Amino acid sequence: MQTILGANGTIGSVLARELTAYTSKIRLVSRNPKKVNETDELFPADLSDVNQVEKAIAGSEVVYLLVGFDYSVKVWQEKWPKLMRASIDACIKHNARLVFFDNVYMYDKSAIPHMTEESPINPPSQKGKVRKEIAEMLLNEVKSGKLTALIARSADFYGPNNDKSFLIEVVFKNLKKGKKPNWFMDGNKKHSFTYTPDAAKATALLGNTADAYNQVWHLPTDKNALTGNEMIALFSKEMNVEGKPFVLPMWFIKVLGVFIPFMREMPEMMYQYDRDYYFDSSKFDNRFNFQTTSYAEGVKKTVELMK
Repeated sequence: MQTILGANGTIGSVLARELTAYTSKIRLVSRNPKKVNETDELFPADLSDVNQVEKAIAGSEVVYLLVGFDYSVKVWQEKWPKLMRASIDACIKHNARLVFFDNVYMYDKSAIPHMTEESPINPPSQKGKVRKEIAEMLLNEVKSGKLTALIARSADFYGPNNDKSFLIEVVFKNLKKGKKPNWFMDGNKKHSFTYTPDAAKATALLGNTADAYNQVWHLPTDKNALTGNEMIALFSKEMNVEGKPFVLPMWFIKVLGVFIPFMREMPEMMYQYDRDYYFDSSKFDNRFNFQTTSYAEGVKKTVELMK
């Protein structure tokens, strides 16, 4: 049995399809799970309840932790450590391997222009401190020999049916409505994005590769990072619309935060947009000889499937 915690999310639903290459026993766990494959086992659960987490993991060989909480520092501080602790404890109890889908918030500012699995851990944001805490929880249990686990890290992502993606929300949707696409801070800085179908396929591969465990992996991402302006130009071309971007400076982002709760969470993350942001997945690419989707192809497929 391979179990997905957070199965209704952007990656979870795609991962469920990819796992059929390895097993026919897939358990989907969320508040209201929906079948992706005919043979999926649906397991409704409130993952804020430790007991329900333990029950959801019981009988699993591999557990994928893909939960996406609301984008709020307070929510993350309250919920993430509890869920990680419960997931680790249940995996140890039931002898299950744990795959944690992570982001890059724990890396030092100096690493952002070229992030690797060896980049220094020194989060400059409150959200990053939460990610550091939960990643260390997992890695400490791995070091102790009690847990078999891996961390699969992704850059900011984009892809079909992905409403939580910055690119989809403020570029694709704005262009579709005839509005100017938005960008943060500086449209001339390069910014890596991971294509969600690639991320899901690679996560399934890692989870089913014995020697991939007990380490950190960057998920496959096109090495030819584009600037914000270049990415917007790709979307504009595929949608056959004009796409001159409106770049939001810090002061304007703070003003928007007065009226839009989500935007209140953004100022502490703007260090990821005022410099180049390059996500290096060479370790994964070299180990698995993975054919990563190019930005041109990824944007084309995203637009085609979301029209």
